[in-house]
Amino acid sequence: MNGRYESTLRVAPFILMTAMLIRTATAEDIPGLILLAQKSATAAHWTEAQYRAALLGESPRRIILVAQIAPGTVSGFLVGSEVAGEWELENVVVDSAAQGRGLGAKLLNELLENAKNRGAHCVHLEVRRSNSAARALYEKCGFQVSGRRPGYYHNPAEDAILYKKNL
Repeated sequence: MNGRYESTLRVAPFILMTAMLIRTATAEDIPGLILLAQKSATAAHWTEAQYRAALLGESPRRIILVAQIAPGTVSGFLVGSEVAGEWELENVVVDSAAQGRGLGAKLLNELLENAKNRGAHCVHLEVRRSNSAARALYEKCGFQVSGRRPGYYHNPAEDAILYKKNL
């Protein structure tokens, strides 16, 4: 892919002719990324400096993808990082108003394609055991459970379920 993904969104019983754009994030997106992450209880909450470092390509190598439904808005985003030919999904967030429209799957599939095109052989991630919606998305996209980290998450304490997808 060329960093752009367009589709028609279906919202029953109507079809909205809305172009969805998946693109690489820019510095101008950072306020929207922070705002969207703050609205999500399960998202990693990065600082502006952390997003800037990720966009500058400081180690580890990262990609930040943004999903737009309307111009100038961030409806979702994803952060992935690469170390030694393996990628990790670090964060994925979709605005609650845009959930159920396939944005998470489109962002994840774009990451998988980018990783594959960059020579990766697999992608890893971890997720709260109780996050059934995210786990269903990962399994739908071909990820398989590869392990568990007891007590990995805090506030509340919870195990992480590890997933891996070979490319």
